[in-house]
Parts: sequence; C-alpha cells; structure tokens
Amino acid sequence: MKKSHGSLLCIIFLYILGCSENTPDESLTDYLDDTASIQGKDAYLESPYVTAGDRVYMVGHQDGSFPELGWHIKGEMGGIWNHPIKLMDGFDVNLTFDTENVALKKADTFVNYPFGNKHIYNLSDSDLKIERFQFVPDGKQGIILQYLLKNSGDTVQKFGFEFTGHSDLRPTWLGERTKMIDGQDTSNYLNQREQWLIKDMNNPWFLTYGAKEKPMSHGNAKNIYKGLGVSNMLKYDIHLEPNEARTLTFTIAGSYHSKEGALKTYDDLGNNTLNRLSQKKERYVQLAKQSKLTVPDKNLEKAFEWLKYNCDWLVRTVPEIGTGITAGIPDYPWWFGVDSEYALKGYMAIGQTNVVYKTIHLLDSVSKAVNGNGKIIHEMSTNGTVFNNGNINETPQFVSLIWEVYQWDGNKEFLQNYFPTIKKGLHWLMAENDTSGNLFPDGFGMMEIHGLDSEMIDVASYTQRAFSDAAKIALVLEEMGLAKAYKKTADILKKKINDKFWSEGFSSYADFLGTDEQALHLIDDAIVRADTLKKPWAVSELQNTKKQILKNRSSTLKPFVLHHNWVVNTPMEMLIADSTKAIQALNTAEKFVNPFGVFVTGIDRDDSAGSDDGSFKGSKVFSYTGAVMTLPTGVQAVAENNYGRPDKALNYLNRMTRTFSYALPGSMYEVSPDYGMMAQAWNIYSYAIPIVQQFFGIKPQASKKKVVLKPQMPSKWNKASLENVKVADNAISVYYEKKPNSIDLEVSQTKPDWEIEVVLPKTRGIDYTQISHYDARKSSGQYAVFSATGDSVKISIDIK
Repeated sequence: MKKSHGSLLCIIFLYILGCSENTPDESLTDYLDDTASIQGKDAYLESPYVTAGDRVYMVGHQDGSFPELGWHIKGEMGGIWNHPIKLMDGFDVNLTFDTENVALKKADTFVNYPFGNKHIYNLSDSDLKIERFQFVPDGKQGIILQYLLKNSGDTVQKFGFEFTGHSDLRPTWLGERTKMIDGQDTSNYLNQREQWLIKDMNNPWFLTYGAKEKPMSHGNAKNIYKGLGVSNMLKYDIHLEPNEARTLTFTIAGSYHSKEGALKTYDDLGNNTLNRLSQKKERYVQLAKQSKLTVPDKNLEKAFEWLKYNCDWLVRTVPEIGTGITAGIPDYPWWFGVDSEYALKGYMAIGQTNVVYKTIHLLDSVSKAVNGNGKIIHEMSTNGTVFNNGNINETPQFVSLIWEVYQWDGNKEFLQNYFPTIKKGLHWLMAENDTSGNLFPDGFGMMEIHGLDSEMIDVASYTQRAFSDAAKIALVLEEMGLAKAYKKTADILKKKINDKFWSEGFSSYADFLGTDEQALHLIDDAIVRADTLKKPWAVSELQNTKKQILKNRSSTLKPFVLHHNWVVNTPMEMLIADSTKAIQALNTAEKFVNPFGVFVTGIDRDDSAGSDDGSFKGSKVFSYTGAVMTLPTGVQAVAENNYGRPDKALNYLNRMTRTFSYALPGSMYEVSPDYGMMAQAWNIYSYAIPIVQQFFGIKPQASKKKVVLKPQMPSKWNKASLENVKVADNAISVYYEKKPNSIDLEVSQTKPDWEIEVVLPKTRGIDYTQISHYDARKSSGQYAVFSATGDSVKISIDIK
C-alpha cells in the first residue's frame, strides 16, 4: 500500500509541476527489446550511417564520429540536416577522469534499428561501458540522443562528461540561387533553460541543444570543422555506484524561421521523448506488416523487409515546397524525377501510398512552374532550385507511373488531374525532340555519357510504353480520339524498336541509333576509357567495330552496340521485345555481371567479374565508372520474369541481396556492394516489382474492384506467402505451397465484394473443370482461370 501511495504522489507532483514523462534513469533502449536490429561489421565502422526522419536526419560514421564527408557540397553532406539548411557538423563527447581524458570517437559496435541507431563503446582497462542511442521523431525539426552509462565493476566511477556541439547553420546545395547566403554562427547560453542557442548572423536560422539534467559548467570550445560554425560545451559530473547504470539524454532542435520555433521543438521533444519513440516504433511495425514476405530464403526475406524501412528513411518534407521521396543519402537528399518514377512503382507495391501521391504532386507542380510544357524535371534541391529541368526519358516515364498508380488505387480523379500534363508532355516529347521524324526522340536518357544523346534505346522503350499507357488513360477518360492515336503510335514504335534497334551480330539491342560520325567519336572515347580501365577485350571489340564502320560507310542512322550499357535491356523490361530477340538479349546480358549484379556500362567488366567479390574500388573523384548498380540488376530481374524465367530473375535478386548489410547494416548501397549512396530509393523497384507483381503475380485492377493473380514462382520457393498487400481500400494476402503431388494456392482479401481472378498455366492431363472456382469462359488453351468473390479463394491442383 505504501508503494501504491508513493506512486500516486509521484504522478500528482509530475502533473502539477508539468514535468517530462522521462526520469533521468529511463533507458530508451529498454523499449527496443522486441525490435528488429542488425549489428554492423567491424570493417565498416569508418563508413556512414543515417538516423532518418522526414524533417531532420543525421549522417555520421558507424564508430560514432562525424568526419567531413560527401562530395555534392564537399565535406558537408554529413552531420545534422534540417533542409533547406544544415544544423550541425556533429558533436563530440569527452570523458575526464582524474588522470586521463577519453574521447568517445571510436565505438566498438554499431547496431542499426529500423528507426534509430546505437553505438557501443567499451573503454579499455575499465568497467565502464557506454551506449549512445538516437532517433528522429516524425515530423519534428530535431533529434534525441541518449547516452547509457554502465558501471559493471565493484568500485565507484566518477568522471566528467563533456558534450561539445559543432554548429554549422548553412544553406544546402544551390542556396545562393535563392539568396540563402551563409553567415557566421553566434552562440548564446540560455541560463534559465540551461541550453545553448546558436544563430546565423545573417539569417533567421537557429539551433538549440541541451540535456534534461543541469550541467555543472558550460563554455566555448574550439571549432574543428571548416565553415562558419561555432562549438560549445556542456559538462556534467557523473557518479556511478558499482553495477549502477544511468542515462543522459540530449535534445537537438532547429528552425530556419525563428528562435521560438527551435525552442518549441526542443521542449516538445524533451517532454515527450518516450511518446515520440513509441509513435515511431509503432509506425514502423505497420510498415513491416504491409506486403509482408515469407520465403525459404531468409536473407532475401530480411532484405525486402528492411528495404521497406529504407523507403521511409528517404522521405523529405520541406513545408514551404512539399513532401517527396529523395534519391539517396548522403549526397542526393533532394528530389528527382526519374529516381521517383522507378521507385514509386515499388512504393505502391509495399503500401506506402501517401508519399507516392505527395511526390507526384511535387514533381508535377514544380515541372509546371519551371517548364510549363509537360516536361518533367530531373533534379531539384530542397530550397526549390531546379538544377536540371529534365532529361528526355523522364517525361514518358511519368506517364507510365501515373497509369501504374491508377491500377493500384482506381481513382479516376487522379488520372484527370495529371492527364493535362501527360498530353502536353507527349506533345513536347515528339514535337520538339524527334528531329528526324522517325518517332524516336533525341536526347539523354539514363546514361550520362558525354556525346551519348542521339536516339537512345531506353528513351525509345519508355516512350513506347508511355504511348501505350497514355492510350489506356485516354480510354478511361473517354477521349477516344487520343486513345486511338496514342495506341497507333505505341504499336508503330514497338515494331520499329524490334526492327531498328536490334543488332544481330551482338545478339543485343543497340545502345543508340546514330550516324557513323557519332559512332566513331564515341568509339574513340570508349577505347580510351576501356584502355584506362585495362579492359583489353573491350578495346579489341571497339577497334573491330570501328574497322567495320570505316569499311562500310553510310549516311543513314544505324544501330550501334558500343558500351553494352544496361539500358539495352529496357525493351525486355517494358515487354516490347519479341520473345525470340528477348531470350537472345537476356542471354547476352549474362556476360556483363559480377557476383553483385549488372554493370552499368558493360565494357567496364573484365575476366575477373565472375569471381571478384571484394568491395567496389571507386575513384577519388566520385564516379560511376566500373560500377555495378542495383537499378540495372533489378531491371534485369523484371526483364527475365517478363519472359517466363523466374529462376533467372531470382538469380539477379540473390546477387543484389549479397550487398544487403554489406557496409551499412539494414541497407543496400546504390553501387554494389559499398559505394555511392548508402540508401537509395529505386532499390525498392528492383525488389517489389519482381516479387509482388511477378513472382506472386499480383496485377491490381482497382477501378474494377478486381485483383488478377498470375503467379510464376521460382523453383526453389516451394512455400511462400505475401500478406497484406494494399490495393485501394482492400488488402490481399497470397499463400502458395508446392507439394510433391499438388500446388495449393490461397488468396484472401478484406473486401469480399471484390473479384479475385487467378491465372495458372495449364498442365496436360488435368481436368480443371473439377477444380473449385474454375472459369471456363475466361480460360484459354494455355491458361486456366479461376475467379470468385468472397473472403478467400482456395485452389488445389493435382500435379501427379
């Protein structure tokens, strides 16, 4: 009874005094016991991690340090960012004992959680162990850090704990174009609040930080970073009894508008720490439940789960501009057209739909303001400055993205909103970029190789798909004339791509259509590249191609295979290639891989590609030369599935999965296995489309309240399930099991009035009419169709 009364008095006092929900001794990591986590590798402690949030995020090294890293703003892409400004270069902790000082700059262990991270420091020759945990609350311009101090010995530990913050209130990339000019930071200690307040002299940019406990002292410190920041210290006296543990919790908050805004955020986070952590944790629990995959390959299963978390890490909100997915961290933390056009298809398949609509709205509205002709932008900084107003491929890919989203949500108004942009964009695409009048637009696509801007295979492929999808949109919106015209263009392009771009000699689609002069110039540059990279096979092949051109000079446009760029596989990705050419091209593509995936530029591979499983040796100046990347590998998986080869598709997924947690636990680098962006948006395209839409075969038709399933499982997956796949307001779950004598398939849904249609290849000797839900009207000679409404459909096919 005494304990109960004491607890009640405590609650009353907390209520009266307005105290925070946290006591100094509460450990945030106690609330993570049932949370997924992955421990990092010792070899990658000196490599980046991210603590993600939609407003603020932090980038440092896994050992707990904050080196100057990144190339987009040289040495400035790490630290704590609150776009469109930076808040801090980082922070340091120094422990002061009677006889020595110990800097916490070299953590022994890094542990990543879906929504936070932990660094573990084991002090040598000491019973003191320190853990640092951090997370960014949703929608808040701040971050919470907590140090857990443990004395595992049998003597008292006394030491000073010095926390030094290094401010750097500066604008993001291209800030000067919006008159965001960096000024000197100035610091002011707020005695009544016992925290530091930092301001940029020339701008209303503020940073504040402090702990829940009162510091014993404070003061200025030496600024060790480049730039116009300042450094300030808070010191706490720590007394730990034997086997005692205690916490020290810091809040860092900022605002690019006002002092009041920064202080308000600081108070909110300090007073509601556990609530904010609980909210974020629960939201990530829900992310995991959407499109939940269970397959025999547990490594792939885990990679797919964490890619869903990665997708959330990349959401960026700047209220004055909008919300959208960014391309990658640390050097591309802003918005892109094409990266989104790939990634958002994957986001729909994993149920993260709200950010899809917001990103599309952002891209469309900014493209209207900057271009006004339907052309979609390529790259925009978080201050609103558009760096590149669009490559050629981005406009047609936007069309197909809109149609794909409509398949998932069935919202006709969504189509109506974006069809004006689509119509303008397709007109611009052909009227202003098809100089030869052959329906192949000229200009840069996905490959940013100097001079490679004629008639590119990826631009042609995405243009064909765009007209095909635009025809379907026009049909839904009852614009019959446009539907007919768009379909005609799509049909012509499909035939022309197979006729004009195919190279029989290389058993591949060409990199581009061009003149002999264009090709010769590109060959000379490519020979220099291949020779520099020591690729003798490529030099020899390019020299032979050059001889053939000089021997057979022509003034007409011809297909050229020079670089073996990954984009030569886009006709298979878009299901444009006829089956004979497709299989040849897919087999050719297998020559340009290493254990981690597909080379961006095929001539960069060499004879060691099949056995080299080391890290990527990037150049000192950031470059994609020699790179194997997740997007090309994912495109190849999609392409293989399109032509009925799921085992080949799974092989590419397995290659990518080798890079999962390779450097950053829980993530997958853009360049495989450990170069470039440590988290990349389009990775989800490379997994979600092959898994959700092809292996499980989920083809949503939300406007008809219908879901078609046409599964094609890899032979190694005898048992697999995909649960809670969001289709409009419905949720689909698929359970597949292949037994020695039968295939069992169950599909359940939350909206029983929707139609479920299952399409399976027929097997000789089976009487399908005896199987429940068999639909003879929809079945063909090759496929058996089963359809029904209700909570679930169960199908069992005897395969004796």
